[in-house]
Parts: sequence; structure tokens; C-alpha cells
Amino acid sequence: MKSVLVASSKGGVGKTTIATHLAAHAALSGQNTVLIDADPQGSSTRWAERRSHLDSAVLAMDGSRRARRAWESIPSGTDTVVIDGAAGAMGRDLTPWLDHADAVVVPVLPSTVDLDATVPFLNTLLEHPRVRDSRLPVGLVANRLRPWTNTSQRALDAIAQWPYPTVAALRDSQAYVVLVGLGKSLFDFQSRKAREHQEDWAPLLRWLPG
Repeated sequence: MKSVLVASSKGGVGKTTIATHLAAHAALSGQNTVLIDADPQGSSTRWAERRSHLDSAVLAMDGSRRARRAWESIPSGTDTVVIDGAAGAMGRDLTPWLDHADAVVVPVLPSTVDLDATVPFLNTLLEHPRVRDSRLPVGLVANRLRPWTNTSQRALDAIAQWPYPTVAALRDSQAYVVLVGLGKSLFDFQSRKAREHQEDWAPLLRWLPG
């Protein structure tokens, strides 16, 4: 079983979008997939409920209160676990997930405010021994980019200076909002436009533990 934690100390950065897309991709690949919703807002849970009638359904579990019990309750035979971390959580709040995860994905928006807010969060991740000793890989996802703008380019340049790799750069698109509301993902579609956006995800999918 492999597990991925999607986390950020700042809300509204696309954490749930990334978590649900990773879960959908795993399920569509034929893997038994669990999505642990550690955010009290419950957005990932609602996404999974809307998806429950599909062959590629994802099992949602509540991880907002008792993280360790959630781990112990993961059904046998599960292939992939994706954890949607609570908004506002810092490294110490994520300890139960960091103890078990195989990788951590941190979304970052291309704005000075978001970049500044992410640095302290990454510093608190380093307090965990698995991150500090490089046993737990941390990857950054530059999210909602507009590649043709100077702002996005400056943000990518800034993120490149940080001690963690940028494992994906996702273009800004309203499609993500619509798809999450439907319990779907870009990976559920094979239109030309969908495939273009899927290409943005390819580096992240290659980076994640197999």
C-alpha cells in the first residue's frame, strides 16, 4: 500500500483538487483507493460521495478527528491512500500522517502572499525526523499558473530556489472547480483539452512512489 499526503498551511491553494485528482487517477488505474479527508470542511468526502456510483469509486474516510484510528481502519486490500490534510495545519499537526506517508505534496499558488505563507509551513515539516532525514520526500506543485504571465514565471523561479523539487506546474482552469463539484477529475475524460491538462500532471505522477 502506498500513501500520499497533500498538505498546506494555507487554505484555497487547491489541496482538495490535487488530492481528489490523485485518488481518481489511482482508482481509474484499477487500484483500490481510499481518500482520507482530514479537513473538517469535508470537501473530499462530498467529492467521493458524488463518485460512488462509478466503477472507479473511491472510498472516503473521516480523518479530521482521530488520525491514528483512521489509519488502523483502512480496509485490507487497499492499494493507494490519499490524505487531504486539514487547511491551516502545520507540521506538528500532521505528525500522524507524516509518520506513515510515502510522499508529501505541497501545493503553492503564484503570489507573494502564498509564497511567504508556504515557507514557515515547509520549515515545520522539517521538524519531523522522516522529512529531516530525507526518508520522506516532499514535492511542490505550482498550482493555478498562467504560464504566459510574468507573475507565474517569477513564482516558478522563486520556488526553484527552495530545497524541495517542483514536481508539477498546473495551469489555471475553471474546469477543476466544475469537476470536483461533479465527483469527477480530468482523468475521467479523453478529450483533446482534457489530455492537454493531464500532461501537466505527468511529472507529479512519475515522481510519486510506485
